[in-house]
Amino acid sequence: MNKSMLANNFKIAFRTFRNNKLFSFINIAGLAIGISASLVIYLIVQYEYSFDKFHKDGDRIYRVVSEIKYPDLTINNSGVPVPTDKSMRQDISGIELQTHFITPYEFKVAIPLPVNQSPAVFKQQRNIIYADQYYFNLFEYTWLAGTPLTALKDPYQVVLTQSRAKTYFGNLSPNDILGKTIIYDDSLNMLVAGILKDIDYPTDLTFKEFISRTTLEVTALKNNWNWDEWGSINSSSQLFVKLVRGIVPTQIEKQLVDVRIKYLPKSEDGEPDDTKHYLQPLADIHFDAHYDAFQEGRQAHKPTLIGLLAVAAFLLILGCINFINLTTAQASQRAKEIGIRKTMGSGQAPLTAQFLMETFVLTCISMLVSIGLAPWLIQMFRDFIPPGISFASLNQLHVWLFMAVLTVVVSLLSGFYPAWVLSRFKPIAVLKNQAYAGTDQTRKAWLRKTLTVSQFVITQVILIATLVVGKQVRYSLNKDLGYKKDAIVFFNTEWNIFSSQKDDRRFVLLERLKQIPEIETVSLGSAPPAANNYNTTTMKYKEGDKMIETMVETKTADERYFDLYKMKLLAGENLKNSDTLREFVINETYAKLLGFQNPQDAIGHYIERGKIVPITGVIADFHTNSTRTPIKPLAYSSSSRNNYTIHLALKPRGTDPDLWKRALSKVELTYKSLYPEDDFSYKFFDESIAAFYKAEQNMVRLLKWAAGLCIFISCLGLLGLIIHMSILRTKEIGVRKVLGASVMQIVTLLSKDFVRLVILAFVIAVPIAWWSMNHWLADFAYRVNIGWMVFAAVGISAVLIAILTVSFQTIKAAVANPVNSLRSE
Repeated sequence: MNKSMLANNFKIAFRTFRNNKLFSFINIAGLAIGISASLVIYLIVQYEYSFDKFHKDGDRIYRVVSEIKYPDLTINNSGVPVPTDKSMRQDISGIELQTHFITPYEFKVAIPLPVNQSPAVFKQQRNIIYADQYYFNLFEYTWLAGTPLTALKDPYQVVLTQSRAKTYFGNLSPNDILGKTIIYDDSLNMLVAGILKDIDYPTDLTFKEFISRTTLEVTALKNNWNWDEWGSINSSSQLFVKLVRGIVPTQIEKQLVDVRIKYLPKSEDGEPDDTKHYLQPLADIHFDAHYDAFQEGRQAHKPTLIGLLAVAAFLLILGCINFINLTTAQASQRAKEIGIRKTMGSGQAPLTAQFLMETFVLTCISMLVSIGLAPWLIQMFRDFIPPGISFASLNQLHVWLFMAVLTVVVSLLSGFYPAWVLSRFKPIAVLKNQAYAGTDQTRKAWLRKTLTVSQFVITQVILIATLVVGKQVRYSLNKDLGYKKDAIVFFNTEWNIFSSQKDDRRFVLLERLKQIPEIETVSLGSAPPAANNYNTTTMKYKEGDKMIETMVETKTADERYFDLYKMKLLAGENLKNSDTLREFVINETYAKLLGFQNPQDAIGHYIERGKIVPITGVIADFHTNSTRTPIKPLAYSSSSRNNYTIHLALKPRGTDPDLWKRALSKVELTYKSLYPEDDFSYKFFDESIAAFYKAEQNMVRLLKWAAGLCIFISCLGLLGLIIHMSILRTKEIGVRKVLGASVMQIVTLLSKDFVRLVILAFVIAVPIAWWSMNHWLADFAYRVNIGWMVFAAVGISAVLIAILTVSFQTIKAAVANPVNSLRSE
């Protein structure tokens, strides 16, 4: 194709768009919606799959994780016993590099200033780890000051990233920061030994400060992480290895079994070791929900990403189907143009190229529109889209390549069939207005009907999914979870693991809070009944020859806790205040696991947890996590020395809307009077419950958005088909009207075929949606039944939408003057 022909094709394309403004607008809108959605979804999926792909030899880097099996329960833990690191270096072959680090939750950081000035204090600093001297051998950084050879070798050293160094020391140069002092939790004085360039790529290793692990080894702080205990596994104890080339993970895992046999102390009961270690690929950390990321790190959900890709594909397919239907519906309007061009000597190939060029130009316009829509979509779904994605993310080479490929693919998918159909018209037939005479396109446009059915199958599947997901979220949020969740606030008091001094301020605070009139009940305990973080431990129950050992979730509380949360005591007594472990109140599930079908029968029996402890009460089961998770064995104790969370039940607001605001202001003033150095922050319990279902709520929003777009695009496609059919049957309609047919009869005649297509689509969509949603609901231990009402609502809605869509054109055709349609030949 020479330049003049290419230029001519462009002119014809733009002339066609100008002469058919409405259809061009509809085509551009349909394609732009599909392309913009695909563009944003591509950014999300590509971003999630790019995590930690930049590491050298990343395919040989693994995290050592733990799996603890019980007869009734399997516990997955991303950590390992601390002594595993040393034993692996001594006894396991096939490892090229290895590093172990500890991930504490947060620190209070102080930067000493010149004399007569108070230190600069940074509270609740996170992304800090205790790293060994091998960390920077396995994970490579760019060093701005210092050297990886010695930076973490000695105790009391710390390495900072450039951003964290700027936070602490302003615009000092990296070399000037070396040797500066940083004080952690008023106890640890560290010297800065290195400055690193921040990682610019997506990574789960978001650490900003690296304290030398040897600091723990030379102090009593190591006891906080059970330094020499093989039976203790804490997710804070992280171990990474890089395998020698040719070594596979199973070879290391087999050696880990031997290592545990060698070093793990033998059980007094002769029980077999129930813990195994596995190697988790570095690339899986971002996706594997069985093992968490680091310090509340955000993980992606592969099924959700696959669902996003499906939504993008569906919207693109719908846009392409819509384009095909509308373009072929206009075929008769361009028949004479094609006939004249063929009479003048134009062949099928040049005509096909011309129509494909029109499609390509229109797709390019749609792509430009979609780029303009992208910032709006990103902002609309800001809480769903990863924080690393913004409009600036579009300006990357791989994104431009994706857009180029997408433009070509959409052009071919949308334009090939219409170009093939239009270019095959016979010039004699079209010049006699017989373009469709003698063809099966009059009554049997099977491909076009199949495309329309496909559109409504996709639309109805997404509509059903939207209703089912929304139903499950409402069920989870409104279900009786076994406790009160409204008007309850909780917050943590200071807990300093480095301090050896007894801190009783929380007990003073508790008594002062009781005096606030806007507060109904105050309690001191550990976490609320439902929380993301939890503690578990092994407990044993012995009764004669019967011995049951299982992993049990543990919580602590005072005597007001159960009343505050309105938790039901089924048998026995409430907890009594104590600063040591003296009793257990267990949940109904644990009682049944121990063999007590009647809760009262469990009272007076004993559980072994380091020492023999009596069961003094049984509470009704309640959900400690989302409804995805089944209720598991749980035991409450009243050891007040482990209670650092204060729980408040606020009085009902009634006609006083400012009551809670006043109450919390008084709580903050009381808190600051005892903890002047700390910031006061709190959470409403019902909001923390709702956070369990944030992913599902975001999914509902996404599905509603996708369903709305699918309906819009599908209706455009249906409109294109009815326009096409009404044009073909113009004379038939005129004849019927002359013979006495009413408007309603003609509307029914033209509409019934389309209603049948929608009903057929519904019949196909139902089993697909039923299977897919049952598969999705299987992740929930407590879930809704889909029910026939969901399918009925979608089916009826789809038929009504179809009728409304086709009614506009069918009524217009039915009321037209038959003389006009019968006059022309």
